Amino acid sequence: MGGQVSASGSFRSLPCANANADWMSALCPRLWDVPLHHLSIPGSHDTMTYCLNKKSPVSHSESRLLQLLSKVVPCVTRPVVLRWSVTQALDVTQQLDAGVRYLDLRIAHMLEGSEKNLHFVHMVYTTALVEDTLTEISEWLEQHPREVVILACRNFEGMTEDLHEYLVACIKNIFGDMLCPRGELPTLRQLWARGQQVLLSYEDEASVRRHPELWPGVPYWWGNKVKSEALIRQFCWRPGHVRGGHRLPSSCAWVLPPPASTPSPWRESSRSVAGLASRAPERGAARGGWSAPCPGPHAQPGPP
Repeated sequence: MGGQVSASGSFRSLPCANANADWMSALCPRLWDVPLHHLSIPGSHDTMTYCLNKKSPVSHSESRLLQLLSKVVPCVTRPVVLRWSVTQALDVTQQLDAGVRYLDLRIAHMLEGSEKNLHFVHMVYTTALVEDTLTEISEWLEQHPREVVILACRNFEGMTEDLHEYLVACIKNIFGDMLCPRGELPTLRQLWARGQQVLLSYEDEASVRRHPELWPGVPYWWGNKVKSEALIRQFCWRPGHVRGGHRLPSSCAWVLPPPASTPSPWRESSRSVAGLASRAPERGAARGGWSAPCPGPHAQPGPP
């Protein structure tokens, strides 16, 4: 990234902070007519964890033991939980400026929160509200009219049907004509011609059926491995590419087709899903050249 992370988790210096802010419009014209799922789209893992609330209760989806420890010995439990939960140092605008175009948005309704205030979550809840963050993304897109983002709304902890409808209404109100309705995955040229900049992946099938503006959830395959060798055993990768901090050797020279469970329209080629869901390294975001992984026999869908 060219900067260093301070003890507080922020970057001290980013000499080329905006160097990738308009990388899509700067692509070779031959790529403008390539379906979006054939492009390598850099993304951030747990996008909103730069603003986790230090005073937040532990997520109700976590184990009862962890929730109990957080209440009994919060001075010990919460710093440890936060250390494991924070994966990003840049805020959402900085990530977009750095070139990130897939945002991993894990949404929750806190039981202790107000009726309509939705937060993001990764073990604990964020200070940022969902509606404010979506507005920030929309304002950034207005300043970069030829950039396209995939917003993956997922997890939905504590969400009722009414809250889903409220969230979808907010999405439509905030992005309006920027939303690309569900259908065949478009090319950049097609999106530019229509003035569309947002593909909204929504991990709730009932909501997707009700709203044509929503796309099915992008499958998310969680490596959960420390060593590259273990990662190779779990996934089959195209050789010589980097993903999640691992550079994989060229000996891994074959790729399996995507799983039959991958929902249409993302299941269009062995390169479709992961091209959309390639992740930037944790604690930052950078444009990269990751290639499409396809889950092996031991793959685990979804992170904790």
